Amino acid sequence: MNIEKTAIQDLVIINPTVFPDDRGYFFEAYNKAKFNENGITYNFIQDNQSFSKRGVIRGLHLQIKPFAQAKLVRVLEGEILDVAVDLRKNSPTYGQHVSVVLSAANKKQLMVPHGFAHGFSVLSETASVLYKVDQVYNRDSERGIRYDDPTLAIDWQLNREEIIVSEKDVILPSFDAVDWEF
Repeated sequence: MNIEKTAIQDLVIINPTVFPDDRGYFFEAYNKAKFNENGITYNFIQDNQSFSKRGVIRGLHLQIKPFAQAKLVRVLEGEILDVAVDLRKNSPTYGQHVSVVLSAANKKQLMVPHGFAHGFSVLSETASVLYKVDQVYNRDSERGIRYDDPTLAIDWQLNREEIIVSEKDVILPSFDAVDWEF
């Protein structure tokens, strides 16, 4: 397992060691001891899974304290562009984002710590996404930022006419309206 640092502190990409053979392949998607050795010490308590078709953008979502969630995101089928935006106000990378292609083929995972908004766009015909969280869902702590916020200027790698966003996500506030603390 290789832990790849990104341009934003604490946001890392997990590259598993894959063991292929004539039957297929094997890899450890999660190993608590190995994660802990690399400073990833979250206590994951729940797995969530979504299925989406091409053009869907889910996000940008987060929860604030005391229900802030860390997420370990991976793709079981298809390909997504996974995006994390740093919302830690004291961070030198506040307001910056990292995007990475996660796919069933590349088997990469993105470790999204507390203090980040998270979202993804589906680049393949369909995609199944699995993510571990370290905190339960809490409606009152739920927050978000519009996917098309001009300040963030995220390139979702989709043509405008193919973008599909939920009604709930279309009415999310802009980045400039962020007033949450982590």
